[in-house]
Amino acid sequence: MHGPTQLFTVIALVSLPTVMYGGYALMGVMRDRKLTEHQRAMFRAGHAHAGVLLILALVALQILSRTTLSGTTLWIGCFLLLFGILAQSGGFFFHLIPNRGKLGGRVTSVGAVFLAAATLLTAYGVAFA
Repeated sequence: MHGPTQLFTVIALVSLPTVMYGGYALMGVMRDRKLTEHQRAMFRAGHAHAGVLLILALVALQILSRTTLSGTTLWIGCFLLLFGILAQSGGFFFHLIPNRGKLGGRVTSVGAVFLAAATLLTAYGVAFA
């Protein structure tokens, strides 16, 4: 592994402890009851999506590193994964801000599109390796 897949694997691995800390923070939010039930649900969803998608990214990066895609295409795939994860999980956190629910839904949707594109790019790389 080298180049963008190595760099983004390091980024994903370093990001995992932040998600772990988010779980700890989530316990405090649940205990203190300072958020509405909807806000707590969105915090949980954002946290859960971040953790699962980071693991998915680690798998996808391993697969991408074994393809014959060009360096530029690998960079595009890695950025799609990174920004897809940030947008998909981050959109849920916009729901914690009053009157930002629609923005949160849009950001989450953009993240889903980016992740779908990254997944299809990875499938293309495997199919034509």
